[in-house]
Order: sequence, then C-alpha cells, then structure tokens
Amino acid sequence: MRVADFDFELPPERIAQEPAAARDGSRLMVLDRGTGAVAHRGFADLSDELRAGDLLVLNDTKVLPARLRGTKPTGGRVEVLLIEPTREPGGEPSWRALVSGAKSIRPGIAIAVSPELTVVPLAREVNLWRVKLVHEADDAFAAIEAAGEMPLPPYIPRDVGDPRARLDRERYQTVYARMPGAVAAPTAGLHFTPELLRSLPSLGVEIAFITLHVGLGTFSPVRVTEVAAHTMHDEAFSIPEATAEAVLTTRARGRRVVAVGTTVARALETRANEHRGVAPGAGRSALFVYPGYQFQVVDALVTNFHLPRSTLLMLVCAFAGTDSVLNAYRLAVKEGYRFFSYGDAMFVRSA
Repeated sequence: MRVADFDFELPPERIAQEPAAARDGSRLMVLDRGTGAVAHRGFADLSDELRAGDLLVLNDTKVLPARLRGTKPTGGRVEVLLIEPTREPGGEPSWRALVSGAKSIRPGIAIAVSPELTVVPLAREVNLWRVKLVHEADDAFAAIEAAGEMPLPPYIPRDVGDPRARLDRERYQTVYARMPGAVAAPTAGLHFTPELLRSLPSLGVEIAFITLHVGLGTFSPVRVTEVAAHTMHDEAFSIPEATAEAVLTTRARGRRVVAVGTTVARALETRANEHRGVAPGAGRSALFVYPGYQFQVVDALVTNFHLPRSTLLMLVCAFAGTDSVLNAYRLAVKEGYRFFSYGDAMFVRSA
C-alpha cells in the first residue's frame, strides 16, 4: 500500500485559515460507512444523527499556548515550541521542545520570552532540545499561559500582532478542555457548543471522556513511500474507569460507540480488549491505523477533513473504506467544504 494512494487535489484556498463565525456553524458531511452515500448538513444537526443509547466519547485534552517567541543575549530571535514536560532521573523538571535556529543555540544560554519567563536549553536530543523554564509564576503551566501563543499548524500562519491570535486562544480549544498537555487541538471537538452538549442527555445520548495529549506527530508529514514503513510518534493518553465501564455497557446494549476525532479512536483502539471493550488506565499510544486494520471498539466517527497523504486520512479510510472516503473528499472539495483544523466536519455513521 503506497502513501500516494491517499492523495487528492486540495486547492490551498480550501484550507481554513480561521474558524467559522459560530462553533456549530460549520458544515457537516454525513458519510454512510456501509454504502458510501453522502448527505450534506450543518454541524448543529449532529444530534439528529445520534440515537438514544449512543455513547459519545470526547478528548478533554487542553492545548497549551506552547509557542514561545524569545530573544537570545545577542539579540537574535528564537522560537521555542514546547512539546511535553519531562524529568531526568534525579533531575529538575524540564521540557522537550523544538527550537528554531538550533544551530546557533548552545546549552545554558538564556532565551528571554517575557520579563517573567526565560527558556534555558539544557541538552540536544536528536531533533529536539531539553529545556528548562525559569519563571516566577505558581507553576510552569501558568507561566506558559501568560507568555505563550497557540501552536497553530504551519498551514495556518500567524504573524506577530495578527489580531486573529486572540480569537485563536478561544477557538483553537474545545469548550470541554480541562487536562493541559496538548500542542495541537483535537479538532473534531472544536465544533461542539455547551448548548449542544447539554442537549444530548435528554436525547438518551451518553457522554464520556478520554485524554490524549496531541503531540508533535500531528504536524509530521509521512516521508516514506510505503504506508507500512511509517512510524507514528507516541502520545500520552488516559482512559478513566468510568469511560471503560460506559463502553462495555454500550456494547452490551448493542448501541454505538461514537468517537469524536481520530485521537479518541486511537486511544480506544489502543486499549481494546477481547470483549470489544477497553481497558482503563494510562499509557502511550503509537498505534498506526490504516486500511486493513479491524476496528474493535469504535462504531461511528466524528472527524474533520484531513490533508492528503496524512495518517489522519488513512485512519478515516481504514474506518469507512478508501474509495468511499476519497470520493467524499473530492466531493467536499467540489462543494466548497473547508479543510483541516478550522474546517468543516464529517460524521461517518454505521448501521
């Protein structure tokens, strides 16, 4: 299976550069997993596609404003993208980070981000740096919140001073985000409003949460020719006991487990057990889902429109069939759907 099999023509203007005026104002393409049939709706109509007894599983990770713009003692500009916290055995807390202009960076220099926050590179680790945050805030997360910018993907550029950056703080975050640690949003969840979520229990739809901290891999292109040769970055996740129990109960009742986003699908499938339920607990997932994979837990999927040749697109193709998904994507391009993080949504439904 070749990466080129997941290519399609995507005009640059189809990649959304800012969110819809309202979260649930985006469009929703409904794709039937069995027949490949397509319907066009609005995301506010998602509740019409859900059924009493369905379990909607959401990723409650919170995106850190992890992009830090700083200055070296020489006056040179540096950009630091924090990836995840780490701690060396017996050492002090640190972070793994991408550092721009890394050839001129040396361990121990002070990169001034703000009067309250300084980044100090400690050691090079292959393509990343281990860095220390020096701050006066109550904790590192508070310091990052005060000084950082949202780590939008490279296809949504923001210059310094762009007025849309303030909107990004709100809209590149789900309304139910509560567990800080992601460097990219679980974008399928960006469409949900508090009102929509509050309406679902009255329809008999149950809601549960997992946490998967979306990491650097979400920005990484597939650089190999053969799909099976690609290696996924691992990401930290946690599945609460209550969510595992809800999945098992839903299965026992013959109802659907609806994953909101590829991150939820990967977390649930990583912990799938022989009862087609999931084992609770924390871990790291490097699960690579592409056509040929047999889903054990997920019955329906809410997702955004993904980029050509991406692992996210491959997962959706594994779930609904490559031909059906690529046909739907080509139709989406023709019909003017907006793609990727700030774009429109798709609901892949099952019987």
